[in-house]
Amino acid sequence: MMKRDQHKPAEQHRSGRAGWLRAAVLGANDGIVSTASLVVGVAAAQSDQRQVLLAGLAGLVGGAMSMAAGEYVSVSSQADTEAADLAKERWELEHYPEGEHHELVGIYVKRGLTRDLADQVATQLAAHDALATHARDELGITDALRARPVQAALASAAAFAVGAVVPIAVVLTAPAETAGRWVTALSLLCLAVLGAVAARAGGASMLRGALRVCVWSALAMAFTAAVGYWFGASVSG
Repeated sequence: MMKRDQHKPAEQHRSGRAGWLRAAVLGANDGIVSTASLVVGVAAAQSDQRQVLLAGLAGLVGGAMSMAAGEYVSVSSQADTEAADLAKERWELEHYPEGEHHELVGIYVKRGLTRDLADQVATQLAAHDALATHARDELGITDALRARPVQAALASAAAFAVGAVVPIAVVLTAPAETAGRWVTALSLLCLAVLGAVAARAGGASMLRGALRVCVWSALAMAFTAAVGYWFGASVSG
């Protein structure tokens, strides 16, 4: 008979990473793609290095601020909704405690507990912190997952800026006449690594994660380069 191991290793679940991983990957990916596309487009218009660099820096600042503003507004709306739900729940607990207790019991019964055990669990948890219990089990709101607008805005802006540094650094170091090609190649390489790392952290295929990021990013750069080339040719002509 096989002896069961009594020393089970600690479980590490990936679902807890979903929020911050999504924000970090989205910010860095946008930073690289949008700034690289902008740089490639301006370079394709036969611009000099100074103009290309200025476009990249403008893209970094504007993009980071846009990401911060968008994330702040979005998460603030979520925070307002959570605050309103918690205020309503607090009022209901104060005025209808028995009804709220039965509601909590019903939730636990649906999860598989017997009604007697559900009643005991609801009573003990509510005695410890009634609002937190109802927020978690009735509304799905926990302190770890609460909306934090300022934190989300700063994280998104920082991730975007970090990503945008990649194409700007290439412009500063690559020969002016081939800067566009270098930006495209190295940006796609960084995006492939970023996609693979994100997929690995989420437990998905690294190859698939790298490919899906590179395909869409390459399309964005190709279209922007075509616009830059067309605009440059029409102006010079």
